[in-house]
Amino acid sequence: MLELALDTLNASSVALVRDGEAVARATAGSARHHAESLTLLVRRVLQDAGLGPDAVGAGLDRVLVGTGPAPFTGLRAGLVSARVIGEAVGAPVLGVASLDVVARQGLDLLPPDMTVFAVSDARRRELYWGRYEADGPDDVRLVGRLEVGAAHALLGAMRGADGLIVAAGPLPAHSAQLLADASQGPVIDLDPAVMSRVVAARLARGQEERLGTQPLYLRRPDIQGRAPARL
Repeated sequence: MLELALDTLNASSVALVRDGEAVARATAGSARHHAESLTLLVRRVLQDAGLGPDAVGAGLDRVLVGTGPAPFTGLRAGLVSARVIGEAVGAPVLGVASLDVVARQGLDLLPPDMTVFAVSDARRRELYWGRYEADGPDDVRLVGRLEVGAAHALLGAMRGADGLIVAAGPLPAHSAQLLADASQGPVIDLDPAVMSRVVAARLARGQEERLGTQPLYLRRPDIQGRAPARL
């Protein structure tokens, strides 16, 4: 089983996974220019794994992609790239919410009965977050729904609810200051290879409906005037 996994929650990141084990990873140095960086990152992981484009085209079984929530431009670039690659090589494209991956990585570092708030930068002085608990050793369960809002709204959601913050990278200073007294868990760099575990767990339980690729924007794009085009 050979899987190509990519995510654009923050910086673009790509992993090549063989039989559940990551054989190559690459991440862009910037959280912008996703469309330009993804092709280069895919080529890099293929090269690092000793594979060329023809070999992957013949043997790639799945393309996995993070579906957000994430800022509009980066999320769209990631989803379009995944679908183009899947179409080109004849592989199915399966989606996993990016915050599901953040939560799973955080729970891997914590006792299995913990609850976490997976959090990432949403720009505009806001955050994305969702409250999660473990669903077995490889998956997570969202408690409630995914949210976008200012840090004080996250603090309000945490009142009376157990859970540690698991942040996808350092949070912006304005949010970090407001959350300084909240219960802090690990800070992680999103690893797209973790999607392989989540996908395998959901397929094993017959939960294909949880692997769709519709984008989780949660709000309109920065440029207003018309609704975002459907992917």
